[in-house]
Amino acid sequence: MKTFTLKNGRVIGHGQPGFLIAEIGINHNGSLDIALKLMEEAAKAGFDAVKFQKRTPEICTPRDQWDIMRDTPWGRMRYIDYRYKVEFGEAEYAAIDKFAREHHITWFASCWDEPSVDFLEQFDVALYKAASASLTDIDLLKKKKATGKPLIISTGMSTMEEITSAVNQIGTDNLLIAHATSAYPCAVNELNLRMIHTLQHLYPEVPIGYSGHETGLAPTLAAVAMGACFVERHVTLDRAMWGSDQAASVEPGGMARLVRDIRDIEAALGDGVKKVYDSEVGQRQKLRRVR
Repeated sequence: MKTFTLKNGRVIGHGQPGFLIAEIGINHNGSLDIALKLMEEAAKAGFDAVKFQKRTPEICTPRDQWDIMRDTPWGRMRYIDYRYKVEFGEAEYAAIDKFAREHHITWFASCWDEPSVDFLEQFDVALYKAASASLTDIDLLKKKKATGKPLIISTGMSTMEEITSAVNQIGTDNLLIAHATSAYPCAVNELNLRMIHTLQHLYPEVPIGYSGHETGLAPTLAAVAMGACFVERHVTLDRAMWGSDQAASVEPGGMARLVRDIRDIEAALGDGVKKVYDSEVGQRQKLRRVR
């Protein structure tokens, strides 16, 4: 299976420690202070990376939705105006980039349109993500692949035919695939974690990971035990905050437990070669009747 080495030397792929992504997305609700606090908590917990979402609102928002009035933290406003409220610009991302370098954590984003890819390129991000909603947007996937950076595609809300079509059209070079179910939060009986094995068998040359939207930590831990090379979870300062992704997000205390337990699972999995450990020798001598 192929591995990827990021510009900071971190290697992603089979046989490597899981690459752990804290998905901030738009859980910052347009506040740079909240975004930086979430980055700080992710770094403190031991995540390898944080991920944001970048959109050009007038491109990504259907025209018939622009003028629909919505209740927001800033009062009642047009949907298109809300989309701009939660969108960071150059100044905010410059601050994010600086903070990430100072705290030794990778940052990148899901770009929902081509101009957003061009925007992010000025920061020379280490990799890109394509949201599940973008899996069938082949021109956008090719735009990201053309940067030469590794690309994670997410497979929620998609059929197997759509997954194979996307991979066939963009190729498996510089590609990582995340199993996902796009429900927020997702019921455990719809997580279908065995899809990780399905994708591993279908694309043995591609690192397969898991993007989880469930409540709780157990399914993400199970995904690691099943061989996910990377995992992504939404993070928040408080699940009661405003926003559609908050309920399926992990708070700071849970972030630390998730990273700790993933690293414990990785250590516990071992290499599959049977051996007698030094810690067993005394017991072996004391308890084994026939040697």
